Amino acid sequence: MYLSAPDVGPLEESYLIAALRSGWVAPTGPDLEAFESEVSARVGTRGAVAVSSGTAALHLALLGVGVGPGDVVVVPTLTFVATANAVRYTGARPVFVDCDVRTGNVDVPLLAELLRQLRRRGERVGAVVPVDMFGTCVDYTALLPICAEAEVPVVEDAAEALGAMHQGRAAGSFGQAGALSFNGNKIMTTSGGGMLVSDDVSLLARARHLATQAREATPHYEHLETGYNYRLSNLLAALGRAQLVRLSGMIGRRRQLRDRYAKLFAPVPGVELLGSEDEQSNCWLTVIRVHPGRAGWRAADLAAHLRNQEIETRPVWKPMHRQPAYAGSESLLTGAADELFAEGLTLPSSSALTERQITTVLGAIDEFLATRAPALSA
Repeated sequence: MYLSAPDVGPLEESYLIAALRSGWVAPTGPDLEAFESEVSARVGTRGAVAVSSGTAALHLALLGVGVGPGDVVVVPTLTFVATANAVRYTGARPVFVDCDVRTGNVDVPLLAELLRQLRRRGERVGAVVPVDMFGTCVDYTALLPICAEAEVPVVEDAAEALGAMHQGRAAGSFGQAGALSFNGNKIMTTSGGGMLVSDDVSLLARARHLATQAREATPHYEHLETGYNYRLSNLLAALGRAQLVRLSGMIGRRRQLRDRYAKLFAPVPGVELLGSEDEQSNCWLTVIRVHPGRAGWRAADLAAHLRNQEIETRPVWKPMHRQPAYAGSESLLTGAADELFAEGLTLPSSSALTERQITTVLGAIDEFLATRAPALSA
């Protein structure tokens, strides 16, 4: 039983067959254009550019807001490496900031302090890249005014959060640009792929140009600058369109599963669910934090027990300031990300899990808890 397996079926098959039979097997086509329109409508932005990965979307978004060599870009230390890598692609330097231990999202007051420090040193901050961790939106009500006052653009990494909301507004719509991911383990998938979303039509046009090798509009192949081979294919866009039709239902199934985890762990001392109070999360991954001193066991103990029953779990992201690839990078830390890495565990969360599989997972956890604290299973 996998952590977040793709949830595909007959509808996806029908969309793919229709795309194949249409003859639009080449990279562009009507499904690609429709997918962009449908995703931008779902997110609530003026437009979108479908690309080969969420990382490509981040790269183009950063270029679109003017990030380049000599800049610093503020990135949460608790994130997947793609967030930091995209900064390096532009020639800029990531500076890491710690997280809110309750959600895993960026610590907004600490971010404000970091921006003040960077400004006092005379650094040019090219962008702030908040990450909507595990499907829960950052507190944009607090974050956006801070970035506006500092005159720093926001590029929202919503790779994990399509379908999530913050105060009724959709993930991906909060920055000058947002990046979505359709990787195989995400809430919906195009096998591999991503999307840049924005209200800035000039930024979108520029991204679309760069994503198609920066080819000029001439009969021959003319290139005035370096571009990228970043466009999503029409066939994968067709898969994405079918997934988008089913997105709300898939979110609902993940939420139901999270609620069952919450009920299971409610009486267990020393265990909490990250972001459990956020009713607008897309529940991409359910994450527990285990306080060993109170629980009497470690997250790694539960992971080992589940692994023996072929149930996949994973620690939360290893913080960027602990990654060898980013050794020596500047960071402003509280220790929160280190705590979550040491004590956090992601549990199977896929909407494709059958009732039998869910029962197996919950039963295995209950079995583990019984061995650690027999009174809880009474």
